[in-house]
Amino acid sequence: MDAPREIEELIELMAKLPGLGPRSARRAVLYLIRKRGLVLAPLADSMQVVAERARECLTCGNVGTADICEICLSEKRANGEICVVEDVADLWAMERAGVFAGRYHVLGGTLSALDAIGPDELGIPRLVKRVEAEGVTEVILALNATVDGQTTAHYIAEELETRCKVTSLAQGVPIGGELDYLDDGTITAALKARKTV
Repeated sequence: MDAPREIEELIELMAKLPGLGPRSARRAVLYLIRKRGLVLAPLADSMQVVAERARECLTCGNVGTADICEICLSEKRANGEICVVEDVADLWAMERAGVFAGRYHVLGGTLSALDAIGPDELGIPRLVKRVEAEGVTEVILALNATVDGQTTAHYIAEELETRCKVTSLAQGVPIGGELDYLDDGTITAALKARKTV
């Protein structure tokens, strides 16, 4: 026997979330129904608030509840450094690490000829304008080490080469990593980025 239509619709919507398939979504919905007072009702309220208030920062593309995010508004962050990331999740990961004190620029993806994603779709011209308007001295490219990520990094570096210093995150052996478990590309990148001990 199938669940009532309303519950099936919720399961279908939950199954569209990353990391959830139809079975996981069904289990999650059943859990929410069992815990409707403790979890479902507060979750529904919170989702309604986020649906009404969440927006992208007009400056950097971060997600928040105001037109300009707290990072872009902070004078302490106006140190001449912008970290370019592919996605808001990458920005949040950098913030969790707590090691970067500048501002960000979220591309929302990478250049991809197959998907018809060019510089304009990623806001790269907007990044160039920010670099000039904000007196940026360094742009740090924190893009994923994929073919599209590296193509995007190369394109941005060419666009900014006469405007400011352009750097990228080091790539290679992770802390606690063992060479035997690493792929060839990671070992190659680590060898090329070696430094004096």
